[in-house]
Amino acid sequence: MTASAESGVAAALARIKEIVGTRGWIGDAAGMAPFLAEERGLYRGAARLVVRPGSTEEVAAVVRVCADAHLPIVPQGGNTGLVGGAVPWEDGRAIVLSLQRMNRVRAIDPLDHTITVEAGCILAEVQKAAEQVDRLFPLSLGAEGSCQIGGNLSTNAGGIAVLRYGNMRDLTLGLEVVLPDGEVLDALRSLRKDNTGYDLKQLFIGAEGTLGIITAATLKLFPRPREIETAFLGLDRVEDAMALFARARAASGDQLTAFELIPRIGLEMAMRHVSAVSDPLGSPQPWYALLDVSSSQSDSGLRRSLEEFLSEALAAGLVKDGVVAASTAQARDLWRIREAMVEGQKYEGGSIKHDVSVPVSRVADFITRASGAATARLPGIRPLAFGHVGDGNIHFNLSQPPGADTKVFLARRAEFNHIVHDLARALNGSISAEHGIGRLKREELPRYKSSIELALMRRLKQALDPDDLMNPGKILPP
Repeated sequence: MTASAESGVAAALARIKEIVGTRGWIGDAAGMAPFLAEERGLYRGAARLVVRPGSTEEVAAVVRVCADAHLPIVPQGGNTGLVGGAVPWEDGRAIVLSLQRMNRVRAIDPLDHTITVEAGCILAEVQKAAEQVDRLFPLSLGAEGSCQIGGNLSTNAGGIAVLRYGNMRDLTLGLEVVLPDGEVLDALRSLRKDNTGYDLKQLFIGAEGTLGIITAATLKLFPRPREIETAFLGLDRVEDAMALFARARAASGDQLTAFELIPRIGLEMAMRHVSAVSDPLGSPQPWYALLDVSSSQSDSGLRRSLEEFLSEALAAGLVKDGVVAASTAQARDLWRIREAMVEGQKYEGGSIKHDVSVPVSRVADFITRASGAATARLPGIRPLAFGHVGDGNIHFNLSQPPGADTKVFLARRAEFNHIVHDLARALNGSISAEHGIGRLKREELPRYKSSIELALMRRLKQALDPDDLMNPGKILPP
């Protein structure tokens, strides 16, 4: 960069500091460090400055300065993403724009079943705000205590309740977005029906900050469940899990809120490495299903209906053993297994992780074939397939063989990615169900997206961000 260009950047940074004030920026290495590293430690970037605006007006003013100075911006929420989408590149050319100070609930309307929140609101705080007016915001995922709504929107987050309530696309009614030139798109509508042309909010949901910066959103609320019943069931085969899911959905309709698949190896890892986790059943089973059913009515007979359904599943041989939670505390313990399984993998050496989706009818087929293909390629590898299989989403992780060299194993990531992703595509699936593309899967995208899809994505990016200043180099390969 020429001396004059550097002088222009320095002037721009000084102007940005004036806009956001002393609380609104971080420039020292120690203070910036948490904003520059990715959750799994795969990426560590650099930045000229971390900027923390306190309002939409400040975001817009900062973006205008960056547009004039051709200064790249990396928008960031809670930085809990798993594909490196919120981490700046190592060249240090960009600023990181954190939304964490924009954390107000702007409005909540129980009658309308809507809540309007700023992008920096922590997901768990949005859930609590809904509870305070006797409503439910149903998005629920492992990072809900630290992830932010803006990041949830930018990655189209899913989580455990997609089966009943949908992902963030389904939960969003309106958005406020600062565009790459600093203009503000104010589309914070709460309408369920608005057929007046292009649905512009959908351009920014799942775009990972590459088309603009989401600053606020109007989201759907739902009646709070009055009864929730949780069951943990042992199964012989993964095919039985999917047959059980089909029966459960037919029997309960929209009362089936969550349906999670857990393999025995995942439960064993959780018990080995995470305190207060134990096998809730009397004897080991190859597979488990963890499910929730819920009703917004009190005394709905939900437990009786669940027990009748499980009795029929036992008689049919689909379920070998099971337990229905007798209390809220026991239900929490059962769900703790699901989260502890993810934590337990960290202590088992290297893990090559995949977040794929296939049609629900092909989930068992995918797991069987992908596990077989990975094991044939590397005997001793430990496939761990789990997740929200009721919506077709499989977290297909491959733990290294015991005693293997971790670096050597992880160096084969691309090789195993192709095995897993090729199979997902062959079954009409996706290489990213809910984590996004970011940096991690950017180079793989052309292998699985059609040329016309990629061309349309590039045209859209060029139309909205012609100077490529919004999270440059993410999603689309150069």
